[in-house]
Amino acid sequence: MPRYKLVIEYDGTPFVGWQFQAVGDSVQARIEDAIARFSGQQVRIQGAGRTDAGVHATHQVAHVDLDRDWPTDTVRDAINAKIRPAPVAILSAERVADDFNARTSARGRRYLYRIVNRRPPVALDADRVWHVKWPLDADAMADAAQALVGRHDFTTFRSSDCQALSPVKTLDRLDVERIGDEIRVFASARSFLHHQVRSMVGSLQLVGAGRWTKDELRDALDSRQRSRCGAMAPSCGLYLIGVDY
Repeated sequence: MPRYKLVIEYDGTPFVGWQFQAVGDSVQARIEDAIARFSGQQVRIQGAGRTDAGVHATHQVAHVDLDRDWPTDTVRDAINAKIRPAPVAILSAERVADDFNARTSARGRRYLYRIVNRRPPVALDADRVWHVKWPLDADAMADAAQALVGRHDFTTFRSSDCQALSPVKTLDRLDVERIGDEIRVFASARSFLHHQVRSMVGSLQLVGAGRWTKDELRDALDSRQRSRCGAMAPSCGLYLIGVDY
């Protein structure tokens, strides 16, 4: 049974998240329905990351097993034709080995968080950025972010609903840069805890606003208490931008 690797882009605004749920529309369910409509086959696809409601992706990865050896361009184009008008696109389809698994074979995941930092409202990207009206010091955020890089117990930045076996993760990168009115936070690791990136960004925003210092951010991390985390950044600013194999 041929296995295909799919690279997927989507606007998460109308979805309950990546993963299929009994109630609500998910990205996974839309893709599975599109595959069934072109191939006649009921499938369950496996994604590299379970993005939450409202979270976007420019490079999500999934794999699917099909009964027929379809040309890769046909798989890509047929899914795209059947999934319209949902804001989901298959960027590429590739034949892979039977032991490839979009989730467990991944060696790293990369996220981008976008903040528009200005007084005027956001007209074009209202559901795709976090609009912060008060001034933020991106340099202070960038410096403080380095306190979180490395191997740590990230309980402070972990959702109470997180199902990971351990709160210990190795954060390979957490960079902050400003380009005009936009502040971009880049995070990369082999894997992340549930809500980890949004929780870290919410706390970094406090540093940028001058309400926390770098030492206070480090103290929050070391406390291993969820109650010490800053308010979590909204889902609309978060993007899954890469999965490495």
